[in-house]
Amino acid sequence: MKLSPREADSYFAKPDPGKTGLLIYGADAMRVSLKRQQVLAALLGPGAEEEMRLTRLPGADLRKDPAQLLDAIKAVGFFPGQRAVFVEGANETATPAITSALQDWQPGDAQLVVTAGQLKATSKLRKAFEGHRNAYAVGIYDDPPSRAEIERILAEGGIRDVPGDSMSALTDIANDIGPGDFSRMIDKLALYKHGDTSPLTLEDIDAVAPQSTEAALDDMLNVVAEARSAEIGPLMRRLQAQGTNAVTLCIGATRHFRTLYTIASAPGGPAQGIGQLRPPLYGKRRDRMLRQAQNWGADRLQTALTILTDTDLQLRSAGQTAPALALMERALIRLSMLGRSR
Repeated sequence: MKLSPREADSYFAKPDPGKTGLLIYGADAMRVSLKRQQVLAALLGPGAEEEMRLTRLPGADLRKDPAQLLDAIKAVGFFPGQRAVFVEGANETATPAITSALQDWQPGDAQLVVTAGQLKATSKLRKAFEGHRNAYAVGIYDDPPSRAEIERILAEGGIRDVPGDSMSALTDIANDIGPGDFSRMIDKLALYKHGDTSPLTLEDIDAVAPQSTEAALDDMLNVVAEARSAEIGPLMRRLQAQGTNAVTLCIGATRHFRTLYTIASAPGGPAQGIGQLRPPLYGKRRDRMLRQAQNWGADRLQTALTILTDTDLQLRSAGQTAPALALMERALIRLSMLGRSR
């Protein structure tokens, strides 16, 4: 049977021990791995590894020795409790062994949990689970995490008192970084807040949030769009130290101001424009972009895009002799000053 994303979230939190098996597949190996960890922890409880209630088998090994999978499923454990066999990185060559195991599974056998990469709808492995009456197949896609998913990760880290502004900030971060990085950040946040029962603040989040080139670039674009000219110089030094080149900065600035222009020039006004963006913006970032678009207006944003286009042509010109970053810094200062004018 096939589970929808909403059904999958509920099932991962509370898997059915009476099911034959579960296939988790998707293009992002980290997302698939995190879901697999969640469902195995919920299914087997603590101590599964030590009590030998979890057997791990590489998918590539099943082509040479397909019988080992059924042997593992049928094996009787020394310890009481739910058992599972985890097949990692399965592909079409492992399908015969997995299909046979699904057919021969009986109540009381270990549950089969399989992970795979992106699978087409015609995949035999995918069809084996989707067509089974007592097994599930779940596709994991690169969608932004839902609020419920973020709340679950926070709860696992012991963080429960999260005000609205802090949740919006966490949502923005979760949308900007990978799921593995976000989980590690929450682990750091849990350690940072250990023994502290006060509500989670923006300062707490900022203390553990990853500081990357992308974060510094976003800081620069917001500084320029909000006409905070005095902060451009220090941020430019930070970007330079991180190895950001002028063309990358120009492309990022053009993308940011083009998004603002799209918002500001919507026939129904900026509120309608920001609602039509794809992919959509969420939380604090959405409010910030809306405010910037409203402050600039479509006419000045069009002028800003002209400045950035001219700067991009200068940076790519074969006859350009001025330092590229200095040229870009001057353009950003011009934009910032333009943002102040009325």
